[in-house]
Amino acid sequence: MTLLEIASLFEARKVSVIEATGLDKDALHIYFGLTLFLVVRFLWRRRGGWVIAWLAVLAMACGGEWLDLNAEIAQSTIQPDAAHWHDIWNTMFWPTILMLVGRWMQPKPNEAAEQAAEASSGEDAERRLEQA
Repeated sequence: MTLLEIASLFEARKVSVIEATGLDKDALHIYFGLTLFLVVRFLWRRRGGWVIAWLAVLAMACGGEWLDLNAEIAQSTIQPDAAHWHDIWNTMFWPTILMLVGRWMQPKPNEAAEQAAEASSGEDAERRLEQA
């Protein structure tokens, strides 16, 4: 399968998703970016998961725009660069916000270990028993 065939197949699938959902192209960029970010983040829960998920969305956004550009070249309907950057911006905005907020809200490793140790200690159970 050649690059032009892949690009035209991608374009056809994108049009069918737009028609099936009735959503705007911009909305689909946002939904696909958020969905991929959350799926990768839930699958990669180890250290660096926020960045890995963000990079996966970036790769998807750039890859999709590259396929769009190749389809446009094949059809001689090239859009201005601003339209492609707009699509990448739409795809990356909320995953970027989630990455920044998620990393900020995530407890530090020492705090998480202390909280787990406190929750599993028998001292709390003894105190509750004495208070009852």
